[in-house]
Amino acid sequence: MPDQWNNFFLMVGGGAAALAGLIFVAISINPEIIIRHTTHKNRAVNMLTGFTAVFMASSFALVGNQGLGTLGLEWLALWIIATAIFIRGYAVALRSGVSSIGLTAPRLAGGTMCYLAEVLAAILLILGHGAGLYIAAIAIIVLFGFLISGGWLLIIGIYEDQTRQ
Repeated sequence: MPDQWNNFFLMVGGGAAALAGLIFVAISINPEIIIRHTTHKNRAVNMLTGFTAVFMASSFALVGNQGLGTLGLEWLALWIIATAIFIRGYAVALRSGVSSIGLTAPRLAGGTMCYLAEVLAAILLILGHGAGLYIAAIAIIVLFGFLISGGWLLIIGIYEDQTRQ
């Protein structure tokens, strides 16, 4: 791993861990609302999964003495699982028809593209192409935007449910 990437992955991994903690706090404050509401429950799972995947990807990138191929294999397994969880959660929330707040085709497409870009980056790394690191970095930055806005939608959705009661 070139030294020039260490600071990036330290920053991103630390940010992801902190934001996952904040989502966890929001969930623990309102568990009864989240558990009863399919959209909130799946959004919470997706936010935690996304931030955890970014943290884990950053951690794998900082492991010493491993080549791009090894990192690519680690990332491939990680991002395939995270992608499946994201798509499943979104599909379940859409099918429930309980809430439409933030459940839009552009959000689904944008989030899915971020996750698939991470899968592509992993494949490029396995094939020995360092360009995979740049694709992964861009995808992580954009994914952060989707995850942060998803966290906000979770909070807004919970607030709306509380005001209805």
